[in-house]
Amino acid sequence: MSVGVFFAILGAAILHAIWNALVKVSADRLSLMAIFNAGTFLIALAFVPFVDIPPAVAWPHILASTFIHTGYFLFLILSYRYGDLSHVYPLSRGTAPLIVALLAFIFIGEALSGQALLAVFLISMGIMSMVLIKGAEGVRQPKAIAAALATAGFIACYTMIDGTGARLSTSASSYILWLNIFNGLPIIVIALIARRGQIRSQFGKLWKAGFLSGGVSLLAYWIVLWAATQAPLAMVAAVRETSMVFAILFGVFFLKERLDLRRLFSAFVTLSGTVLLKFSR
Repeated sequence: MSVGVFFAILGAAILHAIWNALVKVSADRLSLMAIFNAGTFLIALAFVPFVDIPPAVAWPHILASTFIHTGYFLFLILSYRYGDLSHVYPLSRGTAPLIVALLAFIFIGEALSGQALLAVFLISMGIMSMVLIKGAEGVRQPKAIAAALATAGFIACYTMIDGTGARLSTSASSYILWLNIFNGLPIIVIALIARRGQIRSQFGKLWKAGFLSGGVSLLAYWIVLWAATQAPLAMVAAVRETSMVFAILFGVFFLKERLDLRRLFSAFVTLSGTVLLKFSR
């Protein structure tokens, strides 16, 4: 992985932590997700005339990703209903790179070197160890854990599908923009049905946070898909999930969550894996 790709993914990790923090602090996350997706749709619509239409071979990936992203959004909302940002986020994001490594090996024959695999494992373990910050309480929230693990499954699936879809397209920009024309429509429809008359009033309250998080998410994912055309998927997924370290900082400084030695240890293990991954082949 080149230096440019590595630091680009770290930038995407920061952006990813920002929009997750915005979702966490919202009282009505379903409405925020709908506005979030409306924002990405409008941004994609504005820029899509300037990119090529993806080739026919990429369209099954776009359609499958739309379906899987809908499940991801719904389970992310469910996860944040049952658990804290510092609990749900590490478990869902930390599990995903290991699943991606397995899926990439099985389906596209993308095998990592021993050093790279160890680095991915360290990153995942460092992230998931954040679940134990609450002590025994951290593992006594079965609903939060189940929802977070399901979210991890969706993350791994759309990472695989979109990574390979971007490789099949003329460019990552073409794939990500056309994906976001369709990607958010299901969750918007679900919110309109579930919230009915409330969505208009919620729009007035949440449109700034929704559009901001949508724009940040689109930029972050564009970077990730571009990186997926330059480096192995599992390595890209692992570096992206170092967003956990930034999520810790946001949780401490903006959400007033506590920082202790266990959080610092988790961050140290994650960053150690990240450094190891940077120098692996």
